[in-house]
Amino acid sequence: MAKLGKPLAGKVLVEPHPAETKTAGGIIIPDTAQEKPQKGTIVAVGSEKKDEKMEVKPGDIVLFSKYGGTEVNVDGKDYLIMNQTDIYLILESK
Repeated sequence: MAKLGKPLAGKVLVEPHPAETKTAGGIIIPDTAQEKPQKGTIVAVGSEKKDEKMEVKPGDIVLFSKYGGTEVNVDGKDYLIMNQTDIYLILESK
């Protein structure tokens, strides 16, 4: 099992939440039509940059840019590495 390292300055590691499989009305969305997840949990954060304070911390649930970040797979688990600036808001802070 690989150990997750610490992201570099200004970067965060996010575990994306699963894509929605049903609409609010109960209609099942096929895999091919599912939206890319835009919500996730912060797993690790890098250090602050000289001109940018790190505003998120591990455990925070965040909403991020649909196309932000780089997808990585560690031991069969999907993560996103992204700039803190790709995060739009903190939905829930731990």
